[in-house]
Amino acid sequence: MSPTVPTIAELDKRFGIAGSAHVQADAGGHPVVRVATEKCLGAMYLHGAQVTSWKPAGNSEMIFLSSKAVFEEGKAIRGGVPVCFPWFRGKADDPKAPQHGFVRTKRWTLDAVENAAEGIRVTMSTASDDATRSLWPHDFRARLAATFGASLHLAFTVSNTGGGPLRYEEALHTYYRVSDISAARLTGLDGAAYLDNTDNNAEKKLSGDLTIGKATDSAFLGSEHSLDLLDAARKSRLRISKSNSRSTVVWNPWQEAAGKMADMGENEWRYMFCAEAANIRSDAVELAPGASHTISVTTSLVPW
Repeated sequence: MSPTVPTIAELDKRFGIAGSAHVQADAGGHPVVRVATEKCLGAMYLHGAQVTSWKPAGNSEMIFLSSKAVFEEGKAIRGGVPVCFPWFRGKADDPKAPQHGFVRTKRWTLDAVENAAEGIRVTMSTASDDATRSLWPHDFRARLAATFGASLHLAFTVSNTGGGPLRYEEALHTYYRVSDISAARLTGLDGAAYLDNTDNNAEKKLSGDLTIGKATDSAFLGSEHSLDLLDAARKSRLRISKSNSRSTVVWNPWQEAAGKMADMGENEWRYMFCAEAANIRSDAVELAPGASHTISVTTSLVPW
């Protein structure tokens, strides 16, 4: 017998914080935790445990969300911070399996909304079940804690609850909002080698800052250091600091591919820059039974 799903009103009564955070229904009736404090505005859906907004006080929105994003079970939300797990891109041995795994398309459980020193922390979780085992035969529990404050801190923890070892890929697939892709650049990867997924994963080397002027899907393996995303048009510098992340993925579909996406508004590809904390390919995580692993990323505005 399936457990009873609590109503939005019941969730808000249990988890809401007066004047700071509430569980509400969006325009389509989907549950979303909305945060409003003196430090920021923010939003996180139970669908995929997906953060869709972070707007630091006195600043514009930092997270891109498509105007045509779909919020339905079994479908991924276009924008925000999708959680990719337990594989990245397509599943190597099953081309029919969902891209980027299965946790970003299912409803998670809201575990806590609480005050923390840095802001409001929202924690959600999901676990293996018959549906996930049909695609990936391992037992696990996953938790995402998002702290909304002057910075946005995300921590994704996977625990191996089965009797054998498991290996998985993961990414916090952050869509940052930029004023225009032509005005944005990413620093911190100068001299780094990467695999170019738009060119059959040919290995290449970056020289200088990373700018995007065409379809881009690049995986920097063994990349652990901080990055800065600079937006010249609005004079903003976002510092992206990672922990337990050995891969960095940079993506923008560009005009032709974006035009084929039913959930992407016209020309909206121009306003997104995906810079992702990840562990993929040779950087995949291996977990012994009973072990846990946490990948985290903190995004902060720093002086231009």
